[in-house]
Amino acid sequence: MIEIKDLHKSYGDKHAVRGISFKVEKGEVLGFLGPNGAGKSTTMNIISGYLSMTSGSVIINGHDILDEPEEAKKCIGYLPELPPLYLDMTVLEYLTFVCDLKKVPKDQRKVQLAKILSMVKITDVADRLIGNLSKGYKQRVGIAQALVGDPEILILDEPTVGLDPNQILEIRKLISKLAKTKTIIISSHILSEIQAMCDRVVIINHGKVAAIDTITDLSARLTGNSKLLLCFKGAIKDVINSLRTIPGVSSISERVTNESGIHEIEIIVDYSAGGDVRANIFYNMAKNGWPILEFRSLDPTLEEVFLSITSA
Repeated sequence: MIEIKDLHKSYGDKHAVRGISFKVEKGEVLGFLGPNGAGKSTTMNIISGYLSMTSGSVIINGHDILDEPEEAKKCIGYLPELPPLYLDMTVLEYLTFVCDLKKVPKDQRKVQLAKILSMVKITDVADRLIGNLSKGYKQRVGIAQALVGDPEILILDEPTVGLDPNQILEIRKLISKLAKTKTIIISSHILSEIQAMCDRVVIINHGKVAAIDTITDLSARLTGNSKLLLCFKGAIKDVINSLRTIPGVSSISERVTNESGIHEIEIIVDYSAGGDVRANIFYNMAKNGWPILEFRSLDPTLEEVFLSITSA
């Protein structure tokens, strides 16, 4: 769907992007991360066709962004960090103007705009001036303009910046809904949001790719393995002996046992040996009648992984 090869961008002697390469598969939600000044926004502007690269290539759904810019850009809906809104227009006037820019056929506009307004939940403010809207609604209008033309790919730069917790949750739900039918690249400094929404992450630092992987595999790479915490009620020795038979379970150690017979164990997992073992652990516990009271990962958070990679 998207293929970036050896991307470079220089401003005189300053190198903003230094040989970035990665792919985004169809239907994937990719987190694009990096510290301030790492080259994130520059890269996203190049992918969207807003900036030209110094060298390298960007292929969008089989179309080179330089050789076939119109065909490539038809596939993309782009939300910059600062949404390109005209504050003296109403929401509907603005989205109609975006339809003109994207050459949406006039006989399709009414139905398409009604669908977009409903999807991003701004139907009730369609006739209001954008300048009078709250930050959350303006962000929704920004997402709405990215959806005009029904692009296959969405590039979202800081889609939740400046929003309150309730607004962030609403935007997250919207992005999760869009992810069912779109390929999405998200850049954000709110790493918990990336962890909740993305299949993989690309971390860049000093204009170069520092890491590409799933969050689980990045965590395992940082610690050398993956850890799970299991809290349950049952015979500790029987549980440990049973769970050790599951492929991928490397070792088990007891952490806490209280007077009520509730135990906590730490399970070291080798995903290369047995894949994701969590479902097998659950079924094993259920089959034997051992109630699970808590079951969660002890792996480093994405924030810890990010800090480790970008501070190296």
